Amino acid sequence: MENIRRTNARQLTIIGIMSAFICTSAPFSIPIGIVPITLTNLAIYLTIYIIGKKEGTISYLIYLLIGALGLPVFSGFSGGFTKLAGPTGGYLIGFAFMAFISGIFIDKFPNKIFMCFLGMLIGTLVTYMLGTVWLAYVAHLPFNKALTIGVLPFIPADLAKMVVASLIGPQIRKRIKSAGL
Repeated sequence: MENIRRTNARQLTIIGIMSAFICTSAPFSIPIGIVPITLTNLAIYLTIYIIGKKEGTISYLIYLLIGALGLPVFSGFSGGFTKLAGPTGGYLIGFAFMAFISGIFIDKFPNKIFMCFLGMLIGTLVTYMLGTVWLAYVAHLPFNKALTIGVLPFIPADLAKMVVASLIGPQIRKRIKSAGL
């Protein structure tokens, strides 16, 4: 029974640490219009590599809750439920699906860079879809215009973040495992 408690305390601690990592990475952004470039997805990819699908997704959901409650952890050091209801809310919600989908691939194929990259790509595409639909709805834009504003400018940077995560994520994961953490 004590071993179960220790594991749960350890998991909760790691989830908290990774939530804090996302909270401190995500606010840094480059405003390029309605939707800014952020480090959120890179922080999520690395979190998944470090602690896996389940705990990584929970870490992101905690971040989302912290931001919804008003702490300035969203892009541009903003927060509050209005951010979730605003033009970028679909992307913020979509990141939860991205974490889960990416995590499926990263957990199943931890040593296969292509498969991990594919998982991140599929998760990102789901995020793009949810975010674009929400952006079109909230901003009263045609879908193709929302796609032009909310996805196309981000593809190069997001692909670069996936490459970075694919290259350093496995190394971080290996070192954490070899340290017994």
